[in-house]
Amino acid sequence: MSKNAKSKRSRISAGLLMFRRRKNKLEVLLAHPGGPFHVHKDDGAWTIPKGEAAPEEDLLTRAQIEFEEEVGFRPKTVQHWIELGWIKQKGGKIVHGWAFEGDLPEQFECKSNLFELEWPPRSGKREQFPEVDQACFFSDEVARRKLKSTQVPFLDPCEGRGDHVRCTASQPIQSTCDGRCDDTVFS
Repeated sequence: MSKNAKSKRSRISAGLLMFRRRKNKLEVLLAHPGGPFHVHKDDGAWTIPKGEAAPEEDLLTRAQIEFEEEVGFRPKTVQHWIELGWIKQKGGKIVHGWAFEGDLPEQFECKSNLFELEWPPRSGKREQFPEVDQACFFSDEVARRKLKSTQVPFLDPCEGRGDHVRCTASQPIQSTCDGRCDDTVFS
């Protein structure tokens, strides 16, 4: 990608962190990036479903759209969006996050938008790959290992054991199977 083309891309993204209660513990839904560059990556490669926002676009609306595009499910009965603040990823992109309590349907199958890439490199052949190839619920402990390190602060406001499961944020976050899924896997 040329330097000029990259500068036209948004440096702001917005995403959603779905959480649920299972066996008196909090679990969060993470997405594994699709495509040939991520096929063998696991710990430290997962992300919250997110995507780039256009200038002046409402970030929560963008986060909701990206969640549906990347996971293939539209949460319809969300009672409360919890603003988690923002983080800065290693490449400089700012990611704004919101959490919500929800679950996926029992017969859920991850269906993501596709992107096109020259593959193999320098072959002149173009292939399509899903933006997300898996969506999994993980316990807090496992999610902290799977998630990109710069996104781990999104988990900090979410905690809980027993009947006291909660996810709240009071201040903005600021932070510079084959064993892949220990819990529920949707691919």
